[in-house]
Amino acid sequence: MPGLPAYRFPVAIKSSLNILLCREPEESTAPSTIALEPRIIPLCAAWFPANDTEGRTGIQVFREKRIPGARFFDLNKVINTHSPYPHMLPSAEDFAASISELGICKEDILVVYDTKELGILSAPRVGWMLKVFGHPKVHILNNFRLWVEQDLPTEHGEVYSFSHSTYPVSRLDDTKLATFEDIREATVDYNKEGREGIQVLDSRSSGQFRGRHPAPQSDSSGHMPGSINIPYDLMLDPETKAFLPSDQLKKLFEMKGVDPLKPIISSGTSITAYVLETALNEAQFGSPDSRKVYDGSWSEWTQRVRPWDYLVLKEQNSY
Repeated sequence: MPGLPAYRFPVAIKSSLNILLCREPEESTAPSTIALEPRIIPLCAAWFPANDTEGRTGIQVFREKRIPGARFFDLNKVINTHSPYPHMLPSAEDFAASISELGICKEDILVVYDTKELGILSAPRVGWMLKVFGHPKVHILNNFRLWVEQDLPTEHGEVYSFSHSTYPVSRLDDTKLATFEDIREATVDYNKEGREGIQVLDSRSSGQFRGRHPAPQSDSSGHMPGSINIPYDLMLDPETKAFLPSDQLKKLFEMKGVDPLKPIISSGTSITAYVLETALNEAQFGSPDSRKVYDGSWSEWTQRVRPWDYLVLKEQNSY
């Protein structure tokens, strides 16, 4: 599976979406069903944490402002509803059914984007999910905040009703996933001879990594033995919340001691790990074929490790 590309804003995205965004509005309540060859579909992945201080939701901000013709991907619903852990990948059948409801076809070019409020956050998760289930043409908009600031076309209002498609059920590419057992083996043996080829990267905040701040949806904060902390917000411009230029991302990974020649298992929350995965791809840092993401994340880790294994570490005097 090739890496997930991010559209460098605004030149590439403006030219790619020009026909879609500049057409005249239709008389009906939904966009025209006349498809481009191939169609380019903006896919809004707006999402806010459950503890958002303003109580915002993805569908709320989607209704308030969106790219014309965009469809809303509900990250809280396209999940494994039987898992005790948050935002685990759905089954291939459930994923295909959700994409069919959005009227998306396998041939469509999808441009996934986040909120203007938070910047890059959840779109990489949705983009990666589409790729791991075999959608061939997926891009991340970098980013919607810049889109709005540069006064590019937007619309508002209720969600369109799209004609359902028949999206094929594709096998999950499980070579891109790390399991709990993979992570446990890597962390138990991280400092032993022969285990130097594995790196665990953690995209959570430094406070959660060090055990100073509580971790959401988990009983404990801290980190895995041998893991490297790269908070996801370090990969974003502090003002625009877009991805940093690739050369700056590369310097960040070098400073953090990431070895591009080693397989990388990316571990963080079920959302921000994919920001890290996409940033590695943007920086062309290592091979996408060697990277895996631990979908269970810190939530699964803290529920499954045993206390006597000492696999949840905290800094001394964390509190």
